Amino acid sequence: MDKFLDENMGDRATYELMAKAIAFIRQNHRQQPDLAAIAQHVHLSEYHFQRLFTKWAGISPKRFLQYLTVEYAKSKIAETKNLLELTGDVGLSSSGRLHDLFVNIEAMSPQEFKTGGKGLQICYGIHETMFGDCLIATTERGICNLYFLDGMDNQAAALMLQEEWSNAEIICDRQITQPICDRLFSHLPNLNTAKQPPLTLYVKGTNFQIQVWRALLRIPFGGITTYQGLGRSLGRPNAARAIGNAVGSNPISFLIPCHRVIRESGELGGYRWGLERKTAILGWEASHN
Repeated sequence: MDKFLDENMGDRATYELMAKAIAFIRQNHRQQPDLAAIAQHVHLSEYHFQRLFTKWAGISPKRFLQYLTVEYAKSKIAETKNLLELTGDVGLSSSGRLHDLFVNIEAMSPQEFKTGGKGLQICYGIHETMFGDCLIATTERGICNLYFLDGMDNQAAALMLQEEWSNAEIICDRQITQPICDRLFSHLPNLNTAKQPPLTLYVKGTNFQIQVWRALLRIPFGGITTYQGLGRSLGRPNAARAIGNAVGSNPISFLIPCHRVIRESGELGGYRWGLERKTAILGWEASHN
């Protein structure tokens, strides 16, 4: 008897199941668990697990696993290196692309930075997505935060936002943030967004951090680079540690794709929102590229 029925599962429950399966695969990758073993681990029949996984990922578990190998990661690192060099040469560092979503960064001024958001109104909402619950926060000038709850309850997530913007007016308004969520996490990866305006991100950070975040936006959908590769694209080949710190402090996860940076060995490295989520996003992007 299956523990879950896929017809009745929402995004949150589906992702939690996928994350559990991905964690099992990562922990047992040397044994290369088959479909039966993975399905048993998440308390589903092979039929229902395959059906649910394919509905979530768009491809079968077997094909998805091919995108999680070190060999695949290394091949994408080499491919992305060439693309980063090309986009650097033609001056595309100020904007990026998330599939068909064009993204621009607007940096907060030093004076605005010092005031902790004084005079700023921030609307936020917490939403279920295919990669788990996330908080999206936006201002009149652009999206200022996107982070996954990763075990936090809604109150803790809101408190985290308030601590980051200590002097801003924080308002919970899902009607404001729902259209952003719909645009980012659509299950239709080929959705035509050409007629929609670019998304503007309103960020606060040091000049170096913002430089790194702009560079992250140049990594193409389905692409992967390394901390060293990102440093080379910025003319800072020996600044991998500083690059890593800037990547880790990214305030707008997913949109600024810090998940696309891994170690030179092909291993995933760290991720603020959990390695299962990083694996899920990278695998999903690779399968829709």
